[in-house]
Amino acid sequence: MMITQKNLITILVVSGLFISLLVNISIAQTKQKPLTSNSQLSPIDINNATVSDLTKLPGIGDKMANRIVDYRNKNGNFKTIEEIMNVKGINEKKYQRIKDYIIVKKTQAPK
Repeated sequence: MMITQKNLITILVVSGLFISLLVNISIAQTKQKPLTSNSQLSPIDINNATVSDLTKLPGIGDKMANRIVDYRNKNGNFKTIEEIMNVKGINEKKYQRIKDYIIVKKTQAPK
């Protein structure tokens, strides 16, 4: 089989696109928050956490962190960590990713 100049150009273009795709996938994976560093993360009290604190959680960006704070401001403190699923955008899957990193500190009534 003879490789023509046109076939060679096609092979080079396709190879270049494939390499570009692999590089983009690699870059996207490095931008994700590493789960290994979260194992060292101290539990975050979702009743006192700031937007900045909440963005340290896996899968929680600025927009979701703001929703959590807005929900807390509107509805009062969370009574359980599961209650965070009442926040728009936090479904069971996202909850499973963050549940080991969040807590709800029990507050004592004033004496």
